[in-house]
Amino acid sequence: RLGVLVEVNCETDFVAKTDDFQDLAHNVAMQIAATNPVAVSPADVPSELIEKEKEIFIAQAKESGKPDNIIDKIVAGRVQKFYQEVCLVEQPYIKDPEKHVGDLITEAVNTLGENITIGRYIRYAIGESIISSNGQV
Repeated sequence: RLGVLVEVNCETDFVAKTDDFQDLAHNVAMQIAATNPVAVSPADVPSELIEKEKEIFIAQAKESGKPDNIIDKIVAGRVQKFYQEVCLVEQPYIKDPEKHVGDLITEAVNTLGENITIGRYIRYAIGESIISSNGQV
C-alpha cells in the first residue's frame, strides 16, 4: 500500500554494493515512508511554502502579544522546527531520535570513506496523489 523510491548517490559502485550502503538506503527509504518529508534539505523547500509558514508564525506571535523586537527570533526558531518536520536530513531518525537523518548520512560517509548524498525520492501510497521530492505530481 505504500512505496518509496530513493536515490542515494556515492562515488563508486564498490561502495554501492556494500551492506552498509544498502542498509543506509533502506533506512532512509523507511524514514521517508514513516515521516513523509516535503524535501531532502532546507534548500529544497519551496520559498512560497516558507513564506506562507513565516506569515502564520508572525501572526501567531502578534496575537499572543509578543513584542516586535523578539518576533523575529521566535519566527526563526519556528522555521528551524518546521525544517525538522519537513526536511528529510533535518528530521529526527525514527530508529534513534537522538540523531538526525543527516547524522546518519555523515556516519556512513565516515564509515565508507566516500561522499554520499540523497538525490531525490518519491513516496507513493494507494489512493493518494504521487508527490516527488521536487514537488511534482
